[in-house]
Amino acid sequence: MKNIVIVGATSAIAIACARVWAAKGARVVLVARNGERLAQISADLTARGAQLAACHQLDIDDLDAHTAMLDRAVAELRSIDVVLVAPGTLPDQSACEADASVAVREFNTNATSLIALLTPLANVLEGQRHGALAVISSVAGDRGRPSNYLYGSAKAALSTFLEGLRARLFKKGVHVLTIKPGFVATPMTAGLPLPGPLVATPDKVAGDIVRAIDRRKNVLYTPWFWRGIMAIIRNVPQFLFKRASL
Repeated sequence: MKNIVIVGATSAIAIACARVWAAKGARVVLVARNGERLAQISADLTARGAQLAACHQLDIDDLDAHTAMLDRAVAELRSIDVVLVAPGTLPDQSACEADASVAVREFNTNATSLIALLTPLANVLEGQRHGALAVISSVAGDRGRPSNYLYGSAKAALSTFLEGLRARLFKKGVHVLTIKPGFVATPMTAGLPLPGPLVATPDKVAGDIVRAIDRRKNVLYTPWFWRGIMAIIRNVPQFLFKRASL
């Protein structure tokens, strides 16, 4: 039976992961902004077999509230086996270009606030000398494309932070997984003109995430073919890349 903390627990991918763990009798602390939605998810997970599905409301951008959430999670679980960090938004690139305050707000939500949370989280796991920290970044962080470079830059910062954190915590018995999904059919992407064959379901991505945590993978591209797609995009020469509409 695993003790699991899920931050951003109302996201489609996080819910799908939580259901996998609930079926195995996990004890879970669910963290997100929407208290009503958290209660619904908690009831669903309990029905699916979770031994505990405690809820804690948190706005990830409220940095002063992070410590109270961590204290609550430790009090509920005592020892933490897995932390899944899944909050995020999909910014409107045009709005970010037009208004610097929008750009900064979206960058903070997708990078700065997560780094602020991961810092004390890492210290808790380091003190235990065991556990896994799995964080959802994005393939968008692999290269700055004109269509979403604000979002991509935030995810690049997050991925780089996680790379350093992985090397630090490895020596303490703690594993760090960077998760890089491609296109996923979620409410966040609803209405976007996504290429159907490249779009995965939350259940597919969740299965990949749970397996990657169990196998202690360092970086997960999900679905698998995004590793090859992003390798090609990263290697397009700059003189061609800046002319492309990506």
